[in-house]
Amino acid sequence: MTGAMRRVGEDALLVETGSLAESHRLDAVLRGRRLAAVEEIVPGPESVLVVASGGSFGEIWAQIEEAVSERGTQGQAGAPGAAEVVVEVEYDGVDLEVVAELTGLRVDEVIARHCGSPFVVGWLGFAPGFAYLVGLDPALEVPRLEVPRTSVPAGSVAIAGGYSAIYPAASPGGWRLLGRTRMRVWDEHAEPPSLLQPGTRVRMVPA
Repeated sequence: MTGAMRRVGEDALLVETGSLAESHRLDAVLRGRRLAAVEEIVPGPESVLVVASGGSFGEIWAQIEEAVSERGTQGQAGAPGAAEVVVEVEYDGVDLEVVAELTGLRVDEVIARHCGSPFVVGWLGFAPGFAYLVGLDPALEVPRLEVPRTSVPAGSVAIAGGYSAIYPAASPGGWRLLGRTRMRVWDEHAEPPSLLQPGTRVRMVPA
């Protein structure tokens, strides 16, 4: 990993990790240390944002530098013992047949390949609880809609590019809709609010 760090605004540091695996590793290290001044840790595909306040920023910087250099701690992504969430999907999405046409597959093959994809939560973004799932079967890589929908229902299971996702709440969106799940992946009253945390393995199964 590069380990380059820079300050972002008044209360945050951005660590350039260089890879998703290193982002998950650093995320695991920082959460394990439970640094008192750290309020939020946001791993990304090649970086980790650390939001901290209420302490000496120089001290916080030194603690994060130490965590960056730590070795031997692995992130959860893809590990056999990592948490797994099984998602039951009703494959009746409005874009299912279009995806089949774009990929040259039958509808049942699209479903089988989606269920057979070894998904791992890469990072959260776009909206609260919106998890980017990496590991999509390359045969299912299709472009986003040219014109996004103004509203996509909560629980919609979708794909775009090399990713899959479950819409945590109704929102605009341009991903291709394969189906829907009744599983609630975002609950603002829960701790943590997002069911799908970075590094968690996700397995799709037909409902």
